[in-house]
Amino acid sequence: MSLSSTQSMVLTEFNAPLEKREYPFPKLEKGQLLVKVAAAGVCGSDAHMWRGKDPRTPLPVILGHEGVGWVVGMKDDKESVAGQKIKEGDLILWNRGISCDRCYYCKVTQEPALCTNRLVYGINRGCEEPPHLRGGYSSHILLDEATSVFHLPSNIDPAIVVGATCSGATAAHAFDLVSPDIGDTVLVQGPGPLGLFSIAFAKARGATQIVVIGGTNERLKLCRVFGANVTLNRNELTAAERREKIMELTGGLGVDYAVEAAGSIAAVKEGISLVRRGGAYLSVGFGEPAGALELEIFEELVHKNLHLQGVWVSDVRHTYMALQLMRDNMDTFAQMITHRLPLERATEGMELMERKEAVKVALIPE
Repeated sequence: MSLSSTQSMVLTEFNAPLEKREYPFPKLEKGQLLVKVAAAGVCGSDAHMWRGKDPRTPLPVILGHEGVGWVVGMKDDKESVAGQKIKEGDLILWNRGISCDRCYYCKVTQEPALCTNRLVYGINRGCEEPPHLRGGYSSHILLDEATSVFHLPSNIDPAIVVGATCSGATAAHAFDLVSPDIGDTVLVQGPGPLGLFSIAFAKARGATQIVVIGGTNERLKLCRVFGANVTLNRNELTAAERREKIMELTGGLGVDYAVEAAGSIAAVKEGISLVRRGGAYLSVGFGEPAGALELEIFEELVHKNLHLQGVWVSDVRHTYMALQLMRDNMDTFAQMITHRLPLERATEGMELMERKEAVKVALIPE
């Protein structure tokens, strides 16, 4: 890479290896930050975009909506969301989405996650036109003036906190919408990063029992490190056996609160059936269209007085919540990062996530 250009791994064709490209350093405009990427998270949704499953994906695009890096250029004064003055050399994490702050959802319902004009680094911002650098799979990224940033301690391991802005923030959004009560039994479906953050939030909110259903024993072991009391391998136990164990645990009532973090229609159908009357079920794990769910409306929704909640992405508040959760549990969250790869191996990182051979991959640009 020359001193006058940046290096990026670019998705130019679905299902094909990412292509290495060089882009010139951009001329900064008002309020922008140029950031040297220290670590970029490989999210499961990156693999979905790579496969062409997410209709938001433009081509070409620099993937990567999770990132941490050092400020190496700035046009004007900038403050973190906590009011700290940002200066060159600072380590920051940036919120992945930028809401417009003018639409119905931003102004009236005050739900910026639902903003109809929302821009997301590494997802719906292509790199065909200058300034190109709109994703984290790159040596550098250019952050717009409207981007919310979080100041990080200089001694923190950047790779550990990359997930705060996606899986961490999305889980925080779920628990912000509907929270379990102290003493509740919580079910988490899916032992990936989203599930691990859900376990940590459930524990922090006072859940007494946390049950996880998943299909990978190594991930289920990690769930226990994060605070799960019971883990059930769906490849070793039938649905009837899983139900029997959960009913035994809850005295025949069912769980109080359940989080779907698997992106599976079958998981939703099973999970709803395991929630007690008057309980809550939150679906968090879908990032792209996945088909229809057949549900017994009277038995499973109305007669149970079920609180059924969908959860779509997150906003700045939720990234802040995730970082606060991680602050006192850094050693635990460090175990989520199972692979660190150089930027050039980004395609391999997505393959590892797709095959569930990694819990979380961090790309480390040279």
